[in-house]
Amino acid sequence: MKKICVFCGSSMGFNPIYRDKAVELGQALAKEGCELLYGGGSVGLMKVIADVMLDNHCKVTGTITQHLMDMHVGHDKIDEMVVVETMAERKKLLEDRADGFIVMPGGLGSMDEFFEVFVLSQLRVFDKPVALYNVNGFYDDIIRFIDHSTNEGFIRREHADGLIVSDDPEYLLKKMEEYQPVDVKKWVVELKEQIKS
Repeated sequence: MKKICVFCGSSMGFNPIYRDKAVELGQALAKEGCELLYGGGSVGLMKVIADVMLDNHCKVTGTITQHLMDMHVGHDKIDEMVVVETMAERKKLLEDRADGFIVMPGGLGSMDEFFEVFVLSQLRVFDKPVALYNVNGFYDDIIRFIDHSTNEGFIRREHADGLIVSDDPEYLLKKMEEYQPVDVKKWVVELKEQIKS
């Protein structure tokens, strides 16, 4: 698990635990010799984790839109910066290049990125693990929503269980290494059988 894409907030959040845990995640990634792929920002938790990785001599690659570069929020110290035109291109490049995904606390952009990679994993568009870094219980309500959708029959239990959740970076990385994708063919057959009944 060498190229890890981390989706994270362009803000720091109000509680200092978010910054502290971003540092902890960066240190865990560095310890494993990972390369960081991220949104290329020089603000918020994005900057924190990028700087930790750089301080530990790990490669950091950012992918950012020209629009955001024009707003002067691109990190000018990282090893590689890929500039694209659209947010869709940005996500696609990160999805293609990464071996796995960790979603830190963040706002609407992080939610968009999380649900996209979670769906792509569910559909076996790629076989890459997706993890929520549940700092300070930040994602508890999302987890409850996923459980509710599962209990109501809209998300399969094996897909819900495939999501890795923890506030411990070393546990996240261990579970990402052990990740096994779900058999989509069985799932599709069962969906078709539901329609017949």
